[in-house]
Amino acid sequence: MSVPDLHAVGVVLRKELVDALRDRRTLLTVLISSVLLGPLVLVALSALVATLEASAERREVLVSGLQHGPTLVNFLQRQTFVVKAAPADALVLLRDGRTTEPVLVIPPDFEARLARGDAPLLEIVTESSRGRTEAGARRLEQLVAAFARERRLLGLALRGVSSELLEPVRVQSRDLASPQTRAAQYTGMLPFFVLMAVLYGALHAALDSTAGERERGSLEPLLTNPVERWTLVVGKWGAVAGVALAIAALASLGFIPAQWLLRSETLSALIRYGMREAALFLVVLMPFAASLSALLMAVAIRSRSVKEAQASSAIVVLVVSLTPLVALLNPGAEAAWQPWIPGLAQNLLMTRVLKGESVGVADFAVPLLVACAVAALALWAVARSLRSEVSR
Repeated sequence: MSVPDLHAVGVVLRKELVDALRDRRTLLTVLISSVLLGPLVLVALSALVATLEASAERREVLVSGLQHGPTLVNFLQRQTFVVKAAPADALVLLRDGRTTEPVLVIPPDFEARLARGDAPLLEIVTESSRGRTEAGARRLEQLVAAFARERRLLGLALRGVSSELLEPVRVQSRDLASPQTRAAQYTGMLPFFVLMAVLYGALHAALDSTAGERERGSLEPLLTNPVERWTLVVGKWGAVAGVALAIAALASLGFIPAQWLLRSETLSALIRYGMREAALFLVVLMPFAASLSALLMAVAIRSRSVKEAQASSAIVVLVVSLTPLVALLNPGAEAAWQPWIPGLAQNLLMTRVLKGESVGVADFAVPLLVACAVAALALWAVARSLRSEVSR
């Protein structure tokens, strides 16, 4: 294999970049769908968290059968909760999704059974398919448990029994997670959207520079030029990888202004994403974008049209889309084999950046080695395909 002429590579690179930027409508669609999707999801997530926070701050409890439990109502009010009578059709509204507040149902014999020392039944009605309702139900369960504990302690005190008999052990929780690690519970999907931005950015450019040129009839005249095949391959690859990296940069930087639009104060205080994190994202994505561009070119070069190339590239898109899910299905420490999987390795590294964990040079070694191997094999396949194209 001869060394590509750098001047000729530059000429091919400029030509491919002009072709990639020619279809502005498609490029704009890729930019909007890939670059803006992640920040929009982050803003939507903050709106959801802000809604849950506002619901918690209201400290309201819906009770059905309010008149049957004055003792319980008094306890709830002493906990600074506003107790409201549930509407007659509250259960219907809850089932239909027209309200997200759980309902505490007090039976008519609640006070009588409580006075006799029996255990009256309290019912918390919720709709488990709605996350907001479940959050309110857990709060109600904690309140009812606190009420039961207070009644037990009062009963023991009246009989002269120390309340410490019910609490032989005291429990205190200690969270070892840093604020950034806790924030990663909400922002864990951001690396996925960045990977998808790189994927679709490279896909558009790779299909256009290979199957697109063949479909337009401009590939055969290009191959008749007295230029080494590796020069053409490297020039095309540089243009495709350049477009993918440009979209990766926009996607990574897009999360910075998105933080200005966050509605949740808690989420805003936890997230620490700035230029340092964006720069580390780019370092992680550079070899991945280069290898993915080469792989998509190798798949698309054998197709006769862009439509056929899209069908052939579907398996690559599917694998890259599903690979980050492995981290969700295998929580805990990273396995030794995970850095060897393209897509998964980059997702794990970007997640560590979001958590504020240290990422050293050694952590990039395996993903970089794999990316170089994939790129070399894919570019060899593209060059071989172009040689066979000329020999026909």
